[in-house]
Amino acid sequence: MAIKDLFHFNKGKTTFVFIGGKGGVGKTTVSASTALWLADQGKKTLVISTDPAHSLSDSLERHLEHDPIPIGENLWAAEIDPEVAMQDYQVKMKEQQALNPGMDMGMMEDQMEMATMSPGIDEAAAFDKFLQYMTTDEYDVVVFDTAPTGHTLRLLSFPEMMDSWVGKMIKVRRQIGSMAKAFKNIMPFMGDEEEEDKALEDMEATKKQIRAAREVMADPERTSFKMVVIPEEMSIYESERAMEALEKNNMNTDAVIVNQIQPEEADCDFCRARRQIQQKRMESIRQKFGNQVVAEIPLFREEIKGTDKLREVGKILYGES
Repeated sequence: MAIKDLFHFNKGKTTFVFIGGKGGVGKTTVSASTALWLADQGKKTLVISTDPAHSLSDSLERHLEHDPIPIGENLWAAEIDPEVAMQDYQVKMKEQQALNPGMDMGMMEDQMEMATMSPGIDEAAAFDKFLQYMTTDEYDVVVFDTAPTGHTLRLLSFPEMMDSWVGKMIKVRRQIGSMAKAFKNIMPFMGDEEEEDKALEDMEATKKQIRAAREVMADPERTSFKMVVIPEEMSIYESERAMEALEKNNMNTDAVIVNQIQPEEADCDFCRARRQIQQKRMESIRQKFGNQVVAEIPLFREEIKGTDKLREVGKILYGES
């Protein structure tokens, strides 16, 4: 099976493609070239970077923003800005406090400060964007240029964690609501009943949205993960562990893309030696990842930047548009 045959499209529903792997293996190049190829096929495509390092704008040679901007026919792109995401989060927290007049404001401020310092804010922002695009079905396909493996695995564990957290919040909110109704006559600061119902309604809607996201992420017809590796032991071993973790999160890894392969026409002793080592690693890759489609990208002489070079990579991976 060719790697291009792995794409599934459902009318009226967005398809999600996560491009992941160890840092420095070329995830952004693969993400951008994949998005360009899909857009050239006539698919309304969004490529979005969840990597705090943000090299998607460099790869596409375009200034990108937190929200999607059009960068070509059928193609939009965005880079999640953790600072903007944090500001959005703080607005949500303040709105929640407004709906819960009895809530300790000091506790809310502490929570916002902790969130600002949290190493998981990038993943939280990425997951929030995933929820946003998963529910709107605005695009035919969304390609996620992910952060290095550890960040991505935390991102993919967010639905489980958030589902549990929101569930606990709903339970607490119901208890507070019951107390408020019982003591409403003597404790007017507990808030308006309509506001309390709205707060609970918002939480229930969030929980429903998170569970829908979990279902989409576990559906191989809607969501797939493509692992980018280079023919080196560290990359292979880390990818193998990552794929095991993805399987535990019910994520379907359908392809392994091997990048930076030394061309056969190597014309120096060093190049030939590197190719020999890489060929041994390729045997290991085919053995370890026999259940996935394995695709190859050769090492380019020049840096891969701009749509022309990215389209060259797309042709190597997926064929002519």
